Amino acid sequence: MISYGMGDAGTGLAAIQLGTYLFLFFTCAAGIPAFIAGSLLMVSKLWDALNDPLIGWMSDHTQTRWGPRLPWMIGGAVPLGLFLAAMWWVPPGGIGTKTTYYIFAAILLMTAYTAVNLPFAALSTELTDDTSVRTRLNAARFTGSIIAGTTGLIVAAGLLSKGVEGYISMGRITGFIATLTTLIACWGLAPFAKRARRPVSQSEPFKQQLNRVLNNSLFIRIIGLYLLLWCGLQLMQTVSLIYLEQVMLVPIEISKWIPIPFQISTLLGLQFWSFYSNKFGRIAALFKGGRIWIAACLIAMILPPLSDGIDISNLLLINNIESIKMIILLVTILLVGFGASTAYLIPWSLLPDAIDKDPERPAGIYTAWMVFVQKIGIGLSVQLLGLLLSLAGYKSSTNCSTILGGIEQPSTAIITIRLCMGLIPSLLVAAGLMTMRPWKEIDFDPQRMSS
Repeated sequence: MISYGMGDAGTGLAAIQLGTYLFLFFTCAAGIPAFIAGSLLMVSKLWDALNDPLIGWMSDHTQTRWGPRLPWMIGGAVPLGLFLAAMWWVPPGGIGTKTTYYIFAAILLMTAYTAVNLPFAALSTELTDDTSVRTRLNAARFTGSIIAGTTGLIVAAGLLSKGVEGYISMGRITGFIATLTTLIACWGLAPFAKRARRPVSQSEPFKQQLNRVLNNSLFIRIIGLYLLLWCGLQLMQTVSLIYLEQVMLVPIEISKWIPIPFQISTLLGLQFWSFYSNKFGRIAALFKGGRIWIAACLIAMILPPLSDGIDISNLLLINNIESIKMIILLVTILLVGFGASTAYLIPWSLLPDAIDKDPERPAGIYTAWMVFVQKIGIGLSVQLLGLLLSLAGYKSSTNCSTILGGIEQPSTAIITIRLCMGLIPSLLVAAGLMTMRPWKEIDFDPQRMSS
């Protein structure tokens, strides 16, 4: 459990930092317009998604004494750290030069990311056939991911006040952590991976592979849920700092630290929903967490902002109206994280059910398509964000040492940011819950779970 928990630390750290800061980095440090920034993120995710089926298939057909998965993780560990660091450098030149650089850097980073993350994710199905243990493995996985992500946010909060140099230092530190944790996880998982179930090693054309996943009705329902939940989660994550600084007017000295309590609440939520799932069923946990998530999003959308130019010392006075606003904002963010943790745990705990329905049980193929859909969802959500902000007149900057250089955003941009933080994610989560209603009566079997 400890080793598997560390296996997602490197890629989880990369995902959290990229999802939280990269759009802001493009628009406030690199000076790239919002639409191009969103397009860059979409291109990186599309490439990330396209290489998933290929690496999943190659991983399924890799044969070594250590199993098919660990060689890929080991080979991708160092490139993951190097290219993660490279993403946070601002090259000299105009927007065209910067855009070209970030396209190539993102392609290399996402290739290394997939080489580590996809084979690792397939192991949860192959290490055990027990449903409850698989759920615990996925809870351990995302626990490690969120702890590493929180570490990355702490590093970022302490460095990003330095502007571009802070981003460079953050990239170097977190790149090293990503490589180290991945290699340690491989060392710890090695004896278990040797004894894990192996996939059926036979050639399968792409069309046959596509037919396999499309004919698995359980899998189609799961990926529909996953797509909708992750579109909502990624949209919120990407716009979160802009929401805090531009809409809620939280001082920059505080705003960079607020994603940390969100991560902590998500971590606690993982433990709670893992326990709740094994006691009452995974779909019951999904609906409970989803309702909390929706309610918190809608509250975040209508919260009043702090007073413009508020001093940090005023926020420390508990009898001050501004401090009360800040407390309500923090509680809302904690509720969002607690509910949104189901997006990490439940779809992945349901995936082995779909894999087991397939007589050949090729975990790599199904895991690849699961991650493929997730990344398509992330790409669509960040492109939607960039498009909506551009249409709303959102202004970029090259000065990220203050709140986007002190630029005052138009009211249309403020309203758009509120919608991206509240209403749109709520609708996506609600749609995800609706896709799982037919599963509700057949999901939980107490005798199976206790065995």
